[in-house]
Amino acid sequence: MTAQPGPRCLVTGATGYIGGRLVPQLLDAGHEVRCLARTPEKLRDHPWVGRVEVAAGDVLDREAVGAALRDVEVAYYLVHALGTGAEFEHTDRRAARIFAEQARAAGVRRIVYLGGLTPRDVPTGRLSPHLRSRTEVGEILLASGVPTTVLRAAVIIGSGSASFEMLRYLTERLPAMVTPSWVRTRLQPIAVRDVLRYLVGSAAMPSDVNRAFDIGGTGVVTYRDMMRRYATVAGLPRRVIVPVPVLTPRLSSHWVGLVTPVPASVARPLAESLRHEVVCHEHDIADHVPDPPGGPLDVDTALRLALQRVRDAQVTTRWSSASVPGAPSDPLPTDPDWTGGSLYTDEREAVVDASPADLWRVIEGIGGEHGWYSFPLAWAVRGWLDRLVGGVGLRRGRRDAERLRIGDSLDFWRVEEIERGRLLRLRAEMRLPGPAWLEMRADTDGSGRTRYRQRAVFQPRGLLGHAYWWSISPFHAAVFGGMARNIARAASRVDASEGRASAASASGRLTKGGRTR
Repeated sequence: MTAQPGPRCLVTGATGYIGGRLVPQLLDAGHEVRCLARTPEKLRDHPWVGRVEVAAGDVLDREAVGAALRDVEVAYYLVHALGTGAEFEHTDRRAARIFAEQARAAGVRRIVYLGGLTPRDVPTGRLSPHLRSRTEVGEILLASGVPTTVLRAAVIIGSGSASFEMLRYLTERLPAMVTPSWVRTRLQPIAVRDVLRYLVGSAAMPSDVNRAFDIGGTGVVTYRDMMRRYATVAGLPRRVIVPVPVLTPRLSSHWVGLVTPVPASVARPLAESLRHEVVCHEHDIADHVPDPPGGPLDVDTALRLALQRVRDAQVTTRWSSASVPGAPSDPLPTDPDWTGGSLYTDEREAVVDASPADLWRVIEGIGGEHGWYSFPLAWAVRGWLDRLVGGVGLRRGRRDAERLRIGDSLDFWRVEEIERGRLLRLRAEMRLPGPAWLEMRADTDGSGRTRYRQRAVFQPRGLLGHAYWWSISPFHAAVFGGMARNIARAASRVDASEGRASAASASGRLTKGGRTR
């Protein structure tokens, strides 16, 4: 018997952090989904775009909103202006009123809105503009005449969340820091997977429910506690954090902007909101969306998942944009450039006077007795240094002189991915202050020419990781640049009729001088 599809849902803000992660969750739950996007082109990199209906329009356009809400049963309102002055609050207010009016006119069964957790003992007028506006939007939707669920969350932990990214960069980059006094404010963070579970479950709430719910994870902490816990999960030394009262929200947002890539325009409203204690006062949401076994995730587990998913998915989602994230805490290719943690890259490419198959033979034959095609002394010294600090060095060589498999050791690398004839990705196993990868590709360009593409990627861990990258950067032209040039030359010398033996011979001639003779 075929299962009946769930109610049709409209998701506004599908190009944003929460919206982009909510859509696949709704699809997996059996819902039909329509997305309202001001710029539909921003959705094209999402792996689920072919499974949804996309409506173009702005939430400030009554006609576009009305058309997008037609035949919709559950409408998710996930759009916000961001700023510090009265203009953004006016924009938020106007958009919410238009959405409320059009949802009522379209006969929408339920509105679901994700807002901000606010303190009970602070009058609305004394809230930060960011929280005040979120509160007002919730009140407008609750008064719409359409049954509405308002979910109020504090800091959301997950790669791509602005609050989490600010936490990540501050902790990663500063072993000791003088901080604003708001780092001592108590809050109740929540993992993004729990936020999404509540959002999806809210679609099935009965029609007599029209209220706000506090949502949070297990445990109340300060922002300083989260920094220290992040350092522990990330394997960093304990951070020295000294709060001072002289750093106002304005000053602290500029400080965050200086130390991290989070824009000051984003950091300031977040910093202003962090001066308020935001702790859940009830857990009534569990009456309608039951807790999973063990309850919502605690802070340490949420941090561990966010960080681990970033490390596992960093290369494929932020590097080649080729993978489909497997969990809500995964980074997405569509997240802002400043999210996902620091990622240093060295990219090289060269046109090759050979077929892609000949180029692949050289790529697959790399390492071991064949060498690394550039500056042999530098590679040898790096291997010796690795041995001195307890690493594997270059002594492991390779299992097979001509063919590689996923999982093979290759000198001080490990084969992480192979797309035979096209891609070889290696993960570093030498002692480094952060994970590193080396990727080599055999491609063709628009003119049909064979092109070699090479990319080294390093994700620094702590201040030492950043210092390491910049200390070796002056040698990249010789090591990585020479490698790309010499691999291209070696491939051009391979005669297709000689097969792999010719490739091995060509690469062997490079190991002594780092260049063809």
